Amino acid sequence: MTIIDPLDLTCALVRRASVTPKDEGALDVLSQTLEAIGFRCKTMTFEETGADPVRNLYARWGEDEPVFCFAGHTDVVPAGDESEWSAPPFEPTQKDGRLYGRGVADMKGAIAAFAAAAERAIAKRPRGSIVMMITGDEEGPAINGTKKLLDWMAGESENISHCLVGEPSSSEKLGDMLKVGRRGSMNCWLTVFGAQGHVAYPARANNPIPALLKKLLTLSENALDGGYENFQPSNLQITDIHVGNPAANVIPSRAAARFNIRFNPNWTGETLEAFLRASLDAAAAAAGVRYELSAVCSGGAFLTTDETFIDLVTGVIEDRTGFAPERSTSGGTSDARFIKDFAPVCEFGLVGETIHKVDEHAAIADIRSLADIYETILDRYFGAFGGRA
Repeated sequence: MTIIDPLDLTCALVRRASVTPKDEGALDVLSQTLEAIGFRCKTMTFEETGADPVRNLYARWGEDEPVFCFAGHTDVVPAGDESEWSAPPFEPTQKDGRLYGRGVADMKGAIAAFAAAAERAIAKRPRGSIVMMITGDEEGPAINGTKKLLDWMAGESENISHCLVGEPSSSEKLGDMLKVGRRGSMNCWLTVFGAQGHVAYPARANNPIPALLKKLLTLSENALDGGYENFQPSNLQITDIHVGNPAANVIPSRAAARFNIRFNPNWTGETLEAFLRASLDAAAAAAGVRYELSAVCSGGAFLTTDETFIDLVTGVIEDRTGFAPERSTSGGTSDARFIKDFAPVCEFGLVGETIHKVDEHAAIADIRSLADIYETILDRYFGAFGGRA
């Protein structure tokens, strides 16, 4: 007799208003559920100056190899204006075959499916181990979350063989997309310095705004590369321009902008920053201005090349849904960018159409089907990589 109903557990997790970095007991709900089916659970709070402390959970069943890891997050984005929701965002509501609530799709429904699938798999006595690595910092700065948890695991010799992240990868229907990699992301802050002066005497000044705009437009309008296998071309998006000049008759001395680059494996954070600096050096010299650039790479691009693992997951999804998922690298970043340095990783979860929106929801049937898919993945994984006891 099973203990875990994925719908009930999803509701219990949604009731915990775990807006980053708050936990509000979400990890306690999960750890108590996992302990009841034989997992050893350890919650850890990581802290670093300049970032909020965050609770994380490491749970393990079994001692043998291979080690299959489910990874995810219980933190959610703010609900926004709650008056716009059709029901309170942290009170799960069932309507027309769907479950509504903040975090249902991203990604408390997947975490509940993790637990339900694990319970069923454990009952079959697999030869191997199951790990759950759950953070409360995925929607935030990702400083005191998965990255620190992986560091702790490395220090404790807690290895994983393969990992599935439960991000809402499906696009329009459950199973239509599997994430097999991700683009990298770099945030940049650029300030261009000219010379202040009167607008009536431009020859006596050096306006930094045209130099800034010209270079930004060149970078944003032209592809940074021709793409990469399974990846679209890298692209730059301008996200803010600021001058802050209060006077209408004064040429300012500085102009600033912020932009983001999503890049494919043609680049690393280091090579991309070097390219930007070389390009800006030339533009600044031509315009007679100087600049300052700050670049922060939050994660590099990667593509999982373990075809045996990816084929196994793809085969299960196809058998369960009737169609093969698209293997994609689209979308934003996820904690897979940290996990890929420890083990082959892919991402598969619920439909992401309503994530971060008012009235976030998922089909109740999809939550139950996801648990079935995860269970079958575990069965085939231990059959292929570990065998049966």
